[in-house]
Amino acid sequence: MSIEFKLPDLGENISSAGVVAVLVKPGDTIKPDTPVLEIETDKATIEVPSTVSGKVSNVHVKPGDKAQVGQVVLTLEGEDAPPKPQSQPKAEAPQQQEVKEEKLREEPKAPSRPSGPQEVKLPDLGENITSANILNVLVKPGDRVTADSGMLEIETDKATIEVPVGLAGTVDKVHVQAGEKATPGQVILTLSGAVAEAEKPKAESKATAPVAVPPSPAKAAPPNGNGGRKPMSPPVKSGRAVAASPTVRRLAREIGVDINTVRGSGPKGRISHEDVKATSRALLKALPAAGAAPSAGVWRGPTVLPLPDFTKFGDIEREGMNNIRKKTAENMAQAWSTIPMVTQFDKADVTDLEKLRVKLDPKARQAGGKLTVTAILMKVCASALKRFPKFNASIDLAKEEVVFKKYFNIGVAVDTERGLLVPVVKNVSSKNIFEISVDLQVIAEKARNRKVSPDDLQGSCFTITNLGGIGGTGFTPIVNPPEVAILGVSRSSVEPVWQDDKFVPRSLLPLSLSYDHRLIDGAEAARFLRFVCEALENPALLLFEG
Repeated sequence: MSIEFKLPDLGENISSAGVVAVLVKPGDTIKPDTPVLEIETDKATIEVPSTVSGKVSNVHVKPGDKAQVGQVVLTLEGEDAPPKPQSQPKAEAPQQQEVKEEKLREEPKAPSRPSGPQEVKLPDLGENITSANILNVLVKPGDRVTADSGMLEIETDKATIEVPVGLAGTVDKVHVQAGEKATPGQVILTLSGAVAEAEKPKAESKATAPVAVPPSPAKAAPPNGNGGRKPMSPPVKSGRAVAASPTVRRLAREIGVDINTVRGSGPKGRISHEDVKATSRALLKALPAAGAAPSAGVWRGPTVLPLPDFTKFGDIEREGMNNIRKKTAENMAQAWSTIPMVTQFDKADVTDLEKLRVKLDPKARQAGGKLTVTAILMKVCASALKRFPKFNASIDLAKEEVVFKKYFNIGVAVDTERGLLVPVVKNVSSKNIFEISVDLQVIAEKARNRKVSPDDLQGSCFTITNLGGIGGTGFTPIVNPPEVAILGVSRSSVEPVWQDDKFVPRSLLPLSLSYDHRLIDGAEAARFLRFVCEALENPALLLFEG
């Protein structure tokens, strides 16, 4: 039986990806979660795992191709022979058939194989992946789980993924915890009453299709508005498990859709990526009805002007833009066109701070980090965001509201061979500077080595971009929406400063704060940047003022 594996949904607004490597070849036998492709989106380079099992008979893409979401990338021959068809039952009277169907619907599905305590092990994670870090344990003893329930969130050297249980039952014991390292085959959970997935009731199979009976007026289905598409099943009732894969659940969480409100169009009401996105689109369409969004600030895309024929003036060479560069160009054009930006400049006297930084750097290196000005600035900026909450906000034009965030995540611009990436260090306000330096070192290396995950690039409240290692006396960074401010750092220099009736040499650090003038006024920006400068000049202030 031939099986087509298509490129799955890659996230909101991502319709295609460049194929970096094909990890399987014809003749290979693969299972669910076996990596089959390495692709590059406009955010990161990730591995695509298979969702089916079988023997690869044909590979439809090659490195360098651009693959579209939904495009067939592999053809497989199924490992298992299709089940033998049930013998055709004799036709029954319509009334008898209807009673039989009603009885089947009322009776609970019999588990295919009841068992005693069952061990759930970490499945194979792909070629050359022998372990993974456990980021989060999603279940606890006493929880009822289904085969599609997520049990772990793990991080490999390629991506962050959610691992489903694979069986239904009640969790008796959890054998691992967040922060540990797990290996394929290691026991993760013990379940009681574990059962395999129940089979579809025979009454629903084609072999036992019911005799056509005209529906009564009370049971007549209302017309659907899907334009001839397969009608979706009604929302899942409370108390019943939602039929959706871990990747679909993750997509729903990331775009803010309650998975329990999504109507599934698949078998048994199973929810697909398209169902989640359709629900999200319906919610967005409903916004203007509640209050029309102002047309100002709505991005309509850049106006593309035709280029002259450069070959008239001499030889040229063309090179395609990679996905990261294309997305950077799009985002920067959007930000420049929709945000009225102003940049505030100031200088911080970091003479004493630099001496302290050099003195404490060995201690940071012992912890696994590196005590840089950027790491110190991240802690200072988290304190500034608390002091000036407008800088830790976003503008919701659709609802004409300001969204104030109660968390403090800082993005840091990292220069990579593929272009600029902005990985995010989470919960900066709750960490000390040594912990921040370690997190910054780790996430910057991940960005440079193509190991950064989509989660690592999301959730930033404020961005810092440091060009001091290259040079320059100042620049005007562009705000990265939906943030409202960004701090630029240039190279420090020794300058004469008038102190105690004489000039003395002091090390001054140039800072540039760009901000969204729709929300932040110039006086607030000046106060924010002066707070940052004073905290750098006298770090002890943070101990007293926070």
